[in-house]
Amino acid sequence: MSHNQQLEAVTNAFSVIEGHGVDEKALLTILGKWDPLEREAFRKKTPKLFSEDHERNFQRWDDHHVRLLKHEFVRYKNAIVLWAMHPWERDARLVKDALKKGLNAYGVLVEIACTRSSEELLGARKAYHSLFDHSIEEDVASHIHGTDRKLLVALLSAYRYEGPKVKDDTAKSEAKTISHAIKNAQNKSIVEDDEVIRIFATRSKLHLHAIYQHYKEISGKNLDEDLDDLRLKEAVQCLCTPLKHFSKVLDAALKIDVDKNTKKALTRVIVTRADIDIKEIKAEYQNLYGVSLQHKVEEIAKGNYKDFLLTLIARGG
Repeated sequence: MSHNQQLEAVTNAFSVIEGHGVDEKALLTILGKWDPLEREAFRKKTPKLFSEDHERNFQRWDDHHVRLLKHEFVRYKNAIVLWAMHPWERDARLVKDALKKGLNAYGVLVEIACTRSSEELLGARKAYHSLFDHSIEEDVASHIHGTDRKLLVALLSAYRYEGPKVKDDTAKSEAKTISHAIKNAQNKSIVEDDEVIRIFATRSKLHLHAIYQHYKEISGKNLDEDLDDLRLKEAVQCLCTPLKHFSKVLDAALKIDVDKNTKKALTRVIVTRADIDIKEIKAEYQNLYGVSLQHKVEEIAKGNYKDFLLTLIARGG
């Protein structure tokens, strides 16, 4: 490899605008062997990464780029650490992190509350007790204010029936209740309707699937399409169409120009679903976007982070 090719490879390895990992191999095999003069030449030839201090005669990193690099180098570590954790602890820590980050991260709370089994969610609540000496419910109630609080506390407190029985007449009646609440939303916010909260926080997922189908028969549209409230819309998607939800979250995370919290979902979804339904998520992703999830990760991610994600994705066959 010529010096110009080496320079290009190292520059690309440090170019983290895409925000999906770092090419550690190029840095190890090329940069690690450069002598001081070669490293100086690299700094001088990459003004996007370094600026020249002419008064003091040295090249300094761009501060913003250094901050970006710190995030990118840590992606692989975070993925490995999350993968090694007990699933209960993993979910408990994800909840705690979402509460710290605030409003834009509350979708993670909905995802954990609505895509885990009853035992998995109970386990996360137990782990949260152990780790933080509080309950999830009390921390959600104390950190979250406004209309989201009632819904999120109810969802995270749930222990749903997971058997096969569904009372279809009841599901049809509750679909009508939800339809009426949506039509009356200008008078009363749907997330302030106790009956609607009760239905989504207590009914089994099979029962909610039946409600979802009956609602479409009543209105001609999918339930989540008619909901204006973001958290309730996310809850319906996670409860009724989880594979589509995870596929959409992954697709958003694999875009170049999104914020770091959106990008972090790539690690979260692949790590948390690798042992559960990653095979089904891959099929849904292919169906929605016409490209395999593996190909998209291969195209966008870099280095050890990319290789680890692909290893987890392959677990589903």
